[in-house]
Amino acid sequence: MKTATTETVHITGASSGIGLELAKCFAADKSDLILVARNTEALGKIAEELRREYKIKVNVLTADLSLSETPEQIFTELKGRGLTVDVLVNNAGFGLHGEFAELPLARQLEMIQVNVASLVALTGQFLPGMIKRQRGGVLNVGSVAGFIPGPHMAVYYATKAFVMSFSEALHEELRSTRITVTDLCPGPTETNFSQVARSHRTRKSQAKKMSAQMVAEIGYQNFRQAKCFSVPGWSNKLLAIAPKFLPRAIIRRLVGKYNDLK
Repeated sequence: MKTATTETVHITGASSGIGLELAKCFAADKSDLILVARNTEALGKIAEELRREYKIKVNVLTADLSLSETPEQIFTELKGRGLTVDVLVNNAGFGLHGEFAELPLARQLEMIQVNVASLVALTGQFLPGMIKRQRGGVLNVGSVAGFIPGPHMAVYYATKAFVMSFSEALHEELRSTRITVTDLCPGPTETNFSQVARSHRTRKSQAKKMSAQMVAEIGYQNFRQAKCFSVPGWSNKLLAIAPKFLPRAIIRRLVGKYNDLK
């Protein structure tokens, strides 16, 4: 939970979508921000807007989390600037749509680097300091996809399953501390995610999408409430508990049909 002392929040993938909306949530609560993304120009504009509207400090850092050395470089850079991270928001991530054997292997390994390895590395860099100071937390942006297998998006679903398991384990490890870990698990959301994942192709069946603002606001509230999981929307909550009631063979076939673009 946030204290009366000003906190500094580090957000990856902050230039658009859920990351941007989470930045606004923290800014409205007067948290100072460190915004990280690859788009320098977009970050600069967003930072200026947030400074002007919320009267907070906003630092920006251009970084590419698909590179294994980036998390350590971020940590070193922020330490050099004299910045302390109280809350880490691991939002950066992307997906790919198609059959595993047909998608470029290098791009899928890059997805694992961004969605999993960099998330773990950043958490490993910043969490020890939070524990030492006995304040702060980690908000990981996972997906409802983490609860189920995902044919035609096999690696993406698997990365989000990792994020879910990792977040839940850390939440329990830190239960006796003042540090909280939350896994935000949205379903279909109005962002540019689908354009990147499907290269502008369209699913045969379309699920109703939540706005990035609504997802962020719910995730933010649940993080402040120190919840382990945040699953916005009733349809997503039903999907999250489906494995408890349906055989996994049925679930994977249904998800496979939903993800099939052919």
